[in-house]
Amino acid sequence: MDEKKKKSKAAPEKESELKEETAPETPETESEKEAPAEKSREEVLEEQIKEKDDKYLRLCAEYDNFRKRSQKEKTEIYSSSKAQVIEEILPILDNFERAAMNSEANFEGYKKGIELIFGQFLKVLEKFGVESFGEEGDTFDPNLHSAVMAVQDDSLGENTVAQVFSKGYRLGDRIIREATVKVANT
Repeated sequence: MDEKKKKSKAAPEKESELKEETAPETPETESEKEAPAEKSREEVLEEQIKEKDDKYLRLCAEYDNFRKRSQKEKTEIYSSSKAQVIEEILPILDNFERAAMNSEANFEGYKKGIELIFGQFLKVLEKFGVESFGEEGDTFDPNLHSAVMAVQDDSLGENTVAQVFSKGYRLGDRIIREATVKVANT
């Protein structure tokens, strides 16, 4: 009997050893099961955040470069435009200087020279798209004209420009200077 008892005692011990050896290794708690999955998930999220941060920083840098480039181009265009206008005006200035230095010219010759210079100046304004407005007899428009005087004149209609003190100028839709006028019958 002792042998049977020994066998029966030994058998359970061997069985438990077999179970321990053949049983797959399993974590003791549920949190230990999820820990490796969460860690890789966290790593993935961190990588995505880093990618988004990098993308955001690159976009900010690109925008900053675009803004600086646009500002530089704007400044260059402005300077170039000014230079182009001045280049067109300088010959007119030269002609005025010649007219002023010409002491031998008679009145008619001097007058003709001034008229030619004036025509030259008007051509430059036309070239740049500048138009003049404000003629006697026009209907007064407060958006285009600046009335500095008013007069009652039965020969003129209501709100009519009676006299122009200085013409107005526009470039496209933009008013550069309003015409300064005297208005009749306001």
